Amino acid sequence: MSENVLKLDRSSLKFNQGAIVVLVSLAFISNLYWLVALVSVVLLIGSFFPNAGLFKLIYLHIAKPLGIIKPKVVEEDNTPHLFAQGLGGVVLAASFVMLNFTNLQLTGWILSIVVIALAFITLTTNFCAGCFIYFQLNKLGILHHKYSEKQHV
Repeated sequence: MSENVLKLDRSSLKFNQGAIVVLVSLAFISNLYWLVALVSVVLLIGSFFPNAGLFKLIYLHIAKPLGIIKPKVVEEDNTPHLFAQGLGGVVLAASFVMLNFTNLQLTGWILSIVVIALAFITLTTNFCAGCFIYFQLNKLGILHHKYSEKQHV
């Protein structure tokens, strides 16, 4: 593997996906637009400032120390996952705008449901659609990130 490969705790990723599924589902069931916005902000902050992501902090300082979730550390670059998280944050931001400021509530909830579904798929199957998009954009030369084929998830 290349030298830029970092240690990645897959349990942290799973916790993140689980939080997205639970909170955005709760937002949908309870019609809480603000919760969609909150999850969007958490995802976007965590994408640009990975050590400041709220879900990661909860995992690191509560779930992991209490033994609720055991770490699973692997050698893997986190960049594709951060891209996927940012993409989810952008889609949820668009959802919030549609829910709160337009007459496109149905479209807004559909966007939120897509994020729930993709987070659930990642959580249960380890297939990350956002990571897949990241790798395809990289192969097309749109992104310029070096990665090893062994890093594909």
